[in-house]
Amino acid sequence: MSQPDTAAETEQVWMVERTFSADSPHILVIVYATPDGERYLRKERAYNRFGGNAPEVTAAIDASPEELVAVEDSERRERYAQEAGRMMDRHDPGDAV
Repeated sequence: MSQPDTAAETEQVWMVERTFSADSPHILVIVYATPDGERYLRKERAYNRFGGNAPEVTAAIDASPEELVAVEDSERRERYAQEAGRMMDRHDPGDAV
């Protein structure tokens, strides 16, 4: 029995936005988007800003297509595509950013 091709089951998405949650200063919100800006994935990571290390954020991650959400706003799509392109030009996917 052959192993499934995991590359076909995931899509590489690039970090396009990093902010703190409006609900809690201890939640880091990271948005990753496809290179075309059409779809995104939002991740939240909790940490203590004053006494702990910030969670490591990489330039890109692999996400399953089911995790990705369509970007409805055309301006946001364009901004995500530009940011993803910048990250792709400047970093390897596993680089900490």
